[in-house]
This record gives sequence, structure tokens and C-alpha cells, in this order.
Amino acid sequence: MHFQEWLRSLRSSAGLKGSESEDFWSLLPSLPLSSFSLSSLSLSPSSLLGLGALASITAYWLVTRPRPMRPPCDLQAQSVAVNGDPSCRRSALLKDDSLLEFYYDDTRTAYDMFQRGLKISGNGPCLGYRKPGQPYQWISYTEVAERAQVLGSGLLAKGCQPNPQQFVGIFAQNRPEWIISELACYTYSMAVVPLYDTLGLEAMVHILNLAEISLVICDREEKAAALLENKEKGVTPKLSCLVLFNDFSEDFVERAKTCEVEVLKLEQLMNLKDPVPPQPQDLAVVCFTSGTTGKPKGAMITHGNIASNTSSVIKILELPSLPICLCLCISKLLRRMLLLELYLSLVLCSFLFLVFSQGSFVIQQEDVSISYLPLAHMFERMIQVSMFCHGARVGFYQGDISLLMDDIKTLKPTFFPVVPRLLNRIYDKILGSVTSPLRRALLHYAVRRKQAELSSGVVRNNSLWDKLVFNRIQASLGGDLRFALTASAPISPAVLSFLRATLGCLIFEGYGQTECTAGCTFSMPGDWSAGHVGAPLPCAMVKLVDIPDMNYYAKNGEGEICIRGPSVFRGYLRDPERTAEALDSDGWLHSGDVGQWLPNGTLRIIDRKKHIFKLSQGEYIAPEKIENVYMRCVPVLQVFVHGDSLQSYLIGIVVPDPEVFVDWAKERGFVGSYEELCQNPDVKNAVLEDMKAVGKEAGLKSFEQVKDLHLHPETFSVANGLLTPTLKSRRADIRRVFQEQISSMYSKTAI
Repeated sequence: MHFQEWLRSLRSSAGLKGSESEDFWSLLPSLPLSSFSLSSLSLSPSSLLGLGALASITAYWLVTRPRPMRPPCDLQAQSVAVNGDPSCRRSALLKDDSLLEFYYDDTRTAYDMFQRGLKISGNGPCLGYRKPGQPYQWISYTEVAERAQVLGSGLLAKGCQPNPQQFVGIFAQNRPEWIISELACYTYSMAVVPLYDTLGLEAMVHILNLAEISLVICDREEKAAALLENKEKGVTPKLSCLVLFNDFSEDFVERAKTCEVEVLKLEQLMNLKDPVPPQPQDLAVVCFTSGTTGKPKGAMITHGNIASNTSSVIKILELPSLPICLCLCISKLLRRMLLLELYLSLVLCSFLFLVFSQGSFVIQQEDVSISYLPLAHMFERMIQVSMFCHGARVGFYQGDISLLMDDIKTLKPTFFPVVPRLLNRIYDKILGSVTSPLRRALLHYAVRRKQAELSSGVVRNNSLWDKLVFNRIQASLGGDLRFALTASAPISPAVLSFLRATLGCLIFEGYGQTECTAGCTFSMPGDWSAGHVGAPLPCAMVKLVDIPDMNYYAKNGEGEICIRGPSVFRGYLRDPERTAEALDSDGWLHSGDVGQWLPNGTLRIIDRKKHIFKLSQGEYIAPEKIENVYMRCVPVLQVFVHGDSLQSYLIGIVVPDPEVFVDWAKERGFVGSYEELCQNPDVKNAVLEDMKAVGKEAGLKSFEQVKDLHLHPETFSVANGLLTPTLKSRRADIRRVFQEQISSMYSKTAI
């Protein structure tokens, strides 16, 4: 057989594209392939051994050399215009405008996804937990499913109905019982309503009454006691049963009896009935968003929403593997090859391995994720559903954030869900640990070398620089990290690029909100540029609409981000007015964020339609509400509160009241003219303390208080362009005018 004919037959049998085999031809430039016959070639035994050694070395080099990740689409065209409208785009991974609802045929609900993992893993580990100083202990998929069915049956015995109109509250920290309780509800088509501490007392009462919740599952007696106190006050009349993970006192049981509330341990709900699995259109969870003003809104998320959102991430992460037909073809040919053909086949197989497995990330049964982000939010929940769908493991932190790094070192996660604030801490810790000029120079040089690899699509943790410089950094996160996902707030491009180099793993960035089930855009494998949040997920169309008041127009590729697709929520629970504000008549979810399409089809977040933004830790800020509070301060005439989504705190620009400021300062021992006082740092601190006192009295939370300010002697006015004709602040213009002072405050303020 001629070698060229043999390779051609192999390529045709395997469905290999011509462009993919051309690279292999280039590896053998000196061979006369058109006339080269393997079976007729006669070589001495020593020549055969030498050629075999060369083939083995070549094969080893092909398999082990750093390989760029092969992106699933053209990185210069990551999204496609819908119906020729460049302002409305969908994923380039889709064949047409039909959006993705599910990836696997048997995973159309959150319940289905766990069942798929159960079939894959069986008695394999599912949920992990640990005690201080101890290794992780694991609960198997089989045991989780059995305990969920028993608990769900027990809920039915306590009067819960097996339908999506039955709401069950969960008020607990991340732990295995949280997931078991959630799965128990899904096993019998009930919906989950997560509760969490930071909502506050008034919000908690609102949620319990709005959802008409009669049964809440808690972790500790302290949390159950807080709910019981509301019942005792008569403000949550529907509450009738509290189920606890941990032990509780007899005094608490007696106290609950006096207000007709039954208290049970999780194990007391022992019963067994056949499952009543949910349908895709059924409600799975009502996720209450804390928001910034007014009462919390309950976003209604269906099983179909969860399935489509999770499936879209799986779709993006899929990369081609060695086709079965190719393996069969190689196996058939190997049986009739001579020794020399076998050696050359070794090189060929190595090349094909290179073509079809280029640094892909596909979630596997062996993967493990660390759970520490609140399960009350959709981001963490979607990550866990993705893990369960593939029979992978989830290990929970001990509940103490100060012990998180110890938990990570012990667990050795391969998948790390993270928020920008934690990445910023890791970044600061790395830079802070390098004190000598020589080590700092070496660190930055190593980072530049790794970033050069990143720019060519190579992501690895086994380079010389990883072994010499980054080994300890990677070991601090367990040493096995393959994949990290950051979301919930923007992250600095400089930090993201730095950590992609030092951690030696894939770090993706996503964007979305609760109302679209978590994400609507996701950075593409192989695209390691920063400064954007990726292209639309396969479950979502994303369009930009005009905001004339802010001078953003869709024709310029800028506007409010709107999302439509099977992952968009049903609406807010029993709140048609606010549902209509979020969802228009055509089913588009209006996010309130302002985006910009980049030439490669990715999205960049550039502004906020309403003056509401997130700090880096994910807390929402309504600056105008805070400004109205600070205006009550005697020395303050005008105030502008500024926050940066890359920062964890607020700062302010204050114009003191000329009529009272000098006298106010004199009463505190400061003498000078109005302008001189504005430049006095001690006077500034006195104004800051006064503002904080007024803010505290008004009930501002700690993250709503400014941590530094700049005193400005000139009032904001229409004439200087800092006020509108209706005397509202021109926020973008104020930010621009005071950019130097803002940058200075953030650079010197230590929190």
C-alpha cells in the first residue's frame, strides 16, 4: 500500500478535514509520498530501530508539547446578527436562530440533571463536607437521591402538596443538607424559596407572607428562632412547621408550641412515596433579589430555565474528541501493518490526538467544585447543577470564610467558581508577598512570558515558569485547578490577565442576572482577551436598544442590554407591575445595564441605565438614595456619591454650604476662609465623620457609607455643565470632571 493512499483512506474513513491533515504532511517534507511504498521498503534491523526511536520521540513531542486550545468558533465572529440587525445577536455556535433549550435529551429539568449524574456515578461521591482539621467525607449520589426521596415524602406527610404551587423555604448556609432539601422538593415537583440573613427582618416577613410559606427548613436553632419570633409577633401567620438540620433544645420546642409551630429534626420526616417529577414549564425556585429600594422581588425560575442555561454552558465547553470511526479505522489498519508502518502510524496517531484534543475543558466525573458562594443566589446553583449533570463532586466549605483557603487546599478543586473581590484579594496577596526587587522583576517577567502563551491560545500549568515561580501560588488553591468562572461583578482586565497567567488554568468571565437564570453571555474557550464579558450564550438572544437621554444608540452599537430566550424568567411572584417593567410585550428582559458590541461579536458593559450599580463584592448601590441622606448634614450643600464596580467601597465629592461651613468649622476649632477649609484634610475628616453619623442614624448599611471624600469649593450648576436644566446631577460629567480626585482617593484609601 502506498503511504499517500493509506493516509487518504484513513482520512476518508474518519471524516478528517483536508486542512487538518495538511499539517501532518508538513511534518514529513523529505518523504517522496507519491511513490513511497511502506510494504516494499527494505531496511536493516538497526535502521528500523533508529526510525522507531525517532518516531517515538516525535510522537512524544507531539503529545506533550504545549497546544493552543482550539476555539469552537471563529474568535473574530463570536456572535451572529439576527435577521440582519447588528444590534441583536445570538451565539455563533448555533446553526440558526433557534435557541438551545437542552443539551442532552434526558435533561430537561433540574431533577433530570441530577438523575443523569446518578446514572453516571451511582455509588460515586456527590456531596462532601469536613470538620476542622479533618479530610473531606463524601455522601454518594445514591444516598443523596434516597435521602431526598425520603425527605420529600416526609414533606408530603406534613401537608405539602406535590405541585409547583407548593413553596418550601430553605434558610441555611451552604452544606449537603441544603442540596438534599432542594432535591427533595424537585422530586415531588415542589418549588424552593431560599432565604438568607442579609435580607433583613422586614424583607423576610414580606417573603414568607407573599409566598404563603408554611414550612421552612433551617440549619440552626438561631435561624429558626428568628423566624419563630416573627410568628410570635403575629406578622407571619402562615408559618406552621420548622425543620432543622442540627439539634435543638427542648425549650425551643416548647416555645414553638405556644404559637402553634411544630419543630422537627430532618430525620423525623421519614416516609417513602413514589416520585412526582417536574415538567420543564414547572416552577423550580423563587429567587428573591435584595435590590436597592423597596421590597425584594421574587424572580420565578422554571426547570426549563435552569436546563437551558446549564445546557448552554455545556455547549460552549464542548470540544471535538477523537471520532469513534477514526479509532476503528486505526485499529483495523494496525492489524495488517508492517513494523515501519506501525512506527509511522504512531506519529500519525499522535498528530490526530493533537488535532482532536487541544486543551479542552469538558466537565467529567472526576471533577470537583468548592461550594462557598451563597446557594440563595442562582450563580452558585447553576454551577452545582452543571456538576451534578456529569456525575461530578461538590465539596462544601466549613461555613467560616476565614477557613476557606484551608478548605480549598484540602479539597483540591478542579473547578473554582469565584467573584471578582476574591480574585482581587488573591492578586493583592501575590503582589504583596514579593518584596525584593529581584523577585518582583522575575515575577513580572514570568507573567509576561505566560501571557505571551495565552495570546497564542496556550493555557497550561507545567511550564518552566510554573515550576519556578507560580508553583506555590497554584498549590495554595489545591494544585489541581483546571477551570474558574468569575461573575456577579466586573473584574479589572489587568487582574484577569495576571491571574490567567499565574494560576495556569482556564478563567472564564460571564455576565447575567437572576432574571435570566444566571448568565446570558460567556467568554469563549480560546479567547483569553480581557475587557469584555463574552458572546451570547446559545440559550439567549441579546440586543441593544436606544437610550436617548444618555446618548446611547443601537445604530452605534451601544444601548440597554435586553435578553430573550428559554432562560428568561417567568416574572416576579405576584407582582405584575414590576414584571411589566422588566419584561416587555415581546418577551425581552430589560437589564438596566448599558452594553457595547465589540467588532468580534462580544459584549462590553459600559454603564448603567438607572443610577444603580454593584460594588466588587456584589452589593447593589442606589447612590441617589445615599445622597439624599447625606444632604441632611449641616455643612453639606451638594454631594455626589461614586462607586466603581472594581472597588469594594464608596467615595464622595462634597460641596460645602458657603453660608454655614465657615462657622461650622470654627465651632470645631478650624479657622480659615471657605477655600482654605476645603483644602484642610482635618476639616475633610470632620465632615466625613458628620456624614457617617447622619448615615448611620438614617439606617445606611456599612457598604453604603462613603469611606473618603473630596471637598470642592465650587457648586454644581447648569452653567458649569454639572446639573441638568431640571437641576439633576449630570453623573457622567461629574465623574469626568473629578476623575483625578476619584482616582487619587481610591489609590490611597485603605479599607
